[in-house]
Amino acid sequence: MEVVIVPHAQAGGELIAEAMAQLLRRKPDALLGVATGSSPLPVYEALAAKVRSGAVDTSRARIAQLDEYVGLPAEHPESYRSVLQREVLEPLGIGMGAFLWPDGTAEDVQGACEAYDKALAAAGGVDLQLLGIGTDGHIGFNEPCSSLASRTRIKTLTQQTRVDNARFFDGDIEQVPHHVITQGIGTILEARHLVLLATGEGKADAVAATVEGPVAAVCPASALQLHPHATVVVDEAAASKLKLAGYFRHTYANKPHWQGI
Repeated sequence: MEVVIVPHAQAGGELIAEAMAQLLRRKPDALLGVATGSSPLPVYEALAAKVRSGAVDTSRARIAQLDEYVGLPAEHPESYRSVLQREVLEPLGIGMGAFLWPDGTAEDVQGACEAYDKALAAAGGVDLQLLGIGTDGHIGFNEPCSSLASRTRIKTLTQQTRVDNARFFDGDIEQVPHHVITQGIGTILEARHLVLLATGEGKADAVAATVEGPVAAVCPASALQLHPHATVVVDEAAASKLKLAGYFRHTYANKPHWQGI
């Protein structure tokens, strides 16, 4: 995989937003897979700025959701559908008709999982999937020891993930659901380009395990090593545990400018 070390989160957001913009210039109806959480926000802010300036047209773009809480009403402000409406769809001027999401309120949750995988395939697959990473190496909500071949399914959140997400629920872990629907690792790996953004010292161990460790279910993000086009963008703090940081800096500095990420 390619590792790009940037000075700070905003630089990473701009780099990834430009990659998305270039994709949309080549393929105006591209399907962008998006993630929630604090890490991707600089990407969405930078891409929205490009839309406002006229540097990119998102009128035909499509958006696919990575995961969703089970049992949280769609209109709840912290449902991922609501979050993405606020942070992605509205700033980019994309309507709900171009939005694909898993139904976390379905009576038949397993059926909803299977239906979402089919919907992604019917849409032609995800062109670029943006990912964050948990402190334990999870991507989406594929917690440690998730199958590397897994499909969209229901998962039980670890205590650490619920603790990490409590900040979105007024710091009250009791408000954080125990279950989610998530694209499986096998589903995620079907995207044509995977881009993982990690910032902050708290992600340094997970980034090192993802990039330089073995491919192992104990670090689900390490599955990105199996993908033919995976890019990991990290700030200086998140890169602090990488043994090959010097090599990654050298290869990116000498990369042909036309190649992008």
